[in-house]
Amino acid sequence: MDAFYASVEQRDFPEYKGKPIAVGGSPDGRGVVATASYEARKFGVKSAMPSRQALQLCPQITFVRPRFDAYKAVSTHIREIFSRYTDLIEPLSLDEAYLDVTEDKLNIGSALEIAKQIKQAIKDELNLTASAGVSSGKFVAKIASDMNKPDGLTFIGPSKIQSFMETLPVERFFGVGKVTAKKMKNMQLHTGADLKKLSEQELIRYFGKAGKFYYKIVRGIDERAVQSERQTKSLAVEDTFEHDLITIEEMHTELSKLADKVAIRLNKQQLKGRTITLKLKYSDFKQVTRNHSFQNPVSDYQIIIDTAKQLLENIDLIDKKVRLLGISLSNFNEIQISPRTGDPYQLQLFE
Repeated sequence: MDAFYASVEQRDFPEYKGKPIAVGGSPDGRGVVATASYEARKFGVKSAMPSRQALQLCPQITFVRPRFDAYKAVSTHIREIFSRYTDLIEPLSLDEAYLDVTEDKLNIGSALEIAKQIKQAIKDELNLTASAGVSSGKFVAKIASDMNKPDGLTFIGPSKIQSFMETLPVERFFGVGKVTAKKMKNMQLHTGADLKKLSEQELIRYFGKAGKFYYKIVRGIDERAVQSERQTKSLAVEDTFEHDLITIEEMHTELSKLADKVAIRLNKQQLKGRTITLKLKYSDFKQVTRNHSFQNPVSDYQIIIDTAKQLLENIDLIDKKVRLLGISLSNFNEIQISPRTGDPYQLQLFE
């Protein structure tokens, strides 16, 4: 979807149409932008950007409080549109998914035509635009979907994949962040063609396990299947506060609210996790985490809140102001085994 949250807001509230808006964040500079409209993006405003920076780039920007129920309702409708064409749907988020249309339910016989029809259905039924990438593998399809936004449709056929990958900048490769991109450029590796000059062993030596992926993907080899049922790896709830928290009592109150939300979601999804993680961000944006793992999985509110409070005690709060707290559960299907005894054990606290 194109600027999903912002586009839904502009659709539902005409006063936002054609104007730079940011969903998330606030005019007092707190919080971060979840999604920016294309009008705001022209000024350099991006997702995950601090509100303070967004205001500096675009002083006339309007901050809009997120309406996740509305976004989820639209997302559900979009998934229903997808399901008319295929049952192999792998959601990545509310606004993005992979579809495998090798065997399409309507016997259309063309992935490009299916993408056109889906885009049109979204426009007709929801008055929103989507961009699609069509290719024979997930990686190239993902890159293609970002190429001609908004309302784009890009097809990269099998015969063009290798030449496309050779011209792709290294920072566009999956898993290549700022640090890895800088390392690559220091090695004079600027494009896929540069990566292609290195052997698989060399790439693994320089970049670890990811090197094997780079070796294959630059040659157009992407055998990852579209997974219609993705395993949940973690469940998290966090909140950025309008006013910094100073006292431990304030923090306990907010943690109780977060723990309650986590417990409700866990029980709704019938999940239990072995690892509870507390996330904390100070007013200077420094972030710390603490976690604790149990031998048996948990989902009970009391265990979650008691553990979160215990983890909070292990964080230095002297002369600190807290702007964000978060609680997450993970390790839903994993047991930590001691390599020495072969028995389950509890992980130690760490930062």
